[in-house]
Amino acid sequence: MDVSKAGIPVPLPNTKVPVHRILGRNPGPMTGPGTNSYLIGDQQLSLLDPGPRDDAQFDNFIAAIAGRKLSYILITHTHGDHSPGALRLQEATGAELVGLAAPEFGSHDQTFKPSKLWSDGDVIQTDEYSVRLIHTPGHVSNHFCFLIEQDQLLFTGDHILQGTTSVILPPDGDMTHYLDSLGQLEKMPLRFLAPGHGEVMADPGKEIRQLVAHRLKRESKVIGGLKELGRCTLDELVLVVYDDVGKHLIPWAKKTLTAHLIKLERDGAVRSENEHWQAL
Repeated sequence: MDVSKAGIPVPLPNTKVPVHRILGRNPGPMTGPGTNSYLIGDQQLSLLDPGPRDDAQFDNFIAAIAGRKLSYILITHTHGDHSPGALRLQEATGAELVGLAAPEFGSHDQTFKPSKLWSDGDVIQTDEYSVRLIHTPGHVSNHFCFLIEQDQLLFTGDHILQGTTSVILPPDGDMTHYLDSLGQLEKMPLRFLAPGHGEVMADPGKEIRQLVAHRLKRESKVIGGLKELGRCTLDELVLVVYDDVGKHLIPWAKKTLTAHLIKLERDGAVRSENEHWQAL
């Protein structure tokens, strides 16, 4: 993805409903080229994940809207690279805010206040398109994916990323919920996945199956690491289980490793005591 195109609406190909991706101006180690925002529709618009507060990007959104009606602002979840730009955009346009409120704990954007209580399965109906809300907890508890039904195009936020895997962030994030959510999506007749970071993916079933296999392979590696080390700390275990990632990613790997361990303890496969873990 060309970061020089940040802020410029780029149309997605092969869709009945017009969708333009607007790359965020926030590239980095955890955001890749930046956060993908998506402008949906022709005259009755929705904008998904306006990203962090950024004056220049706000101007880019207003220019892309070009005097048309912005009806909805869709928020996949309330992390700082996805939702903080919503408040100013809502104040400027009067658009309805769609998503789930921020959890009280964790690094969430507490400025996001949804217009009402939204639920799994809710459908936003416009004259041009319909968007179905799909609750996909795992990365965090308040994560939604959004499905354009006319195209079976799923906006995946941080639930499914292109070219990498999302961090599972306990105690709000949950590995069991994450895998269950992937299983739910795998059963759907999807055509495209439009992630919060990275490029659009054209074989959803394959992408989801590979992601599940990757998580289960990592889980197996957790069990293997515990058997190799015996009773050990998280700091000791992460170096064995994530020996294939750079040192700068180890702090994030520890969070997902914790999520794996919580799941395995719930499954009766491991035990924790005094900040030490061991296989059963």
